[in-house]
Amino acid sequence: MSSQPHTVLPWFVRRTRLPLLSLRCVDCRSESATTGEGRFRVNANGKLLDVWLLVGCVSCDRTSKLTVHERAQVRSFDPAELDGYHANDPALVASKLLDPLLACRNRFTLDWKGAWRLDTPSAWLDEAWPVQVEVAFEDPVPVRPERLIAQGLGLSRNEVLRRIKCDISLRRQTSAGFTFTVMPGD
Repeated sequence: MSSQPHTVLPWFVRRTRLPLLSLRCVDCRSESATTGEGRFRVNANGKLLDVWLLVGCVSCDRTSKLTVHERAQVRSFDPAELDGYHANDPALVASKLLDPLLACRNRFTLDWKGAWRLDTPSAWLDEAWPVQVEVAFEDPVPVRPERLIAQGLGLSRNEVLRRIKCDISLRRQTSAGFTFTVMPGD
């Protein structure tokens, strides 16, 4: 049997909704917030702009502001981006929420539980062994490869560790694409 994979199958990790934010509420002390529909607040002070992303506590619905831009010159903005802030553009909301610098500056982390899905080809068990799978991430969803592979193949995590060959650690979280090879079962 050849050790080179005969087939390369694509898997995609896709966002189904925006993730929740792990952010403590100042009123009820809940630790989860959401962007809801996604709204920005733009405040002009002369030629300076402040831009905030509004988030709501999932328990008490209190609205808080995440600083996106603070005292920025109006002319420093790309006109399309500024229009996006005023229009509450959903793509701009997502890109700002997923920006690690925004998360660091505003001291929150993202809770991806229930916010993504794995799309795999429906039938592949008739393929010649071994089978190579390329996993691509459309958003930076942190997952442990062994759990993702177990879910995608319907295998136990022990069987994943036994049958999967991969260049990255299967037990460490990743949000970057990777490739693995499925070896035949006994």
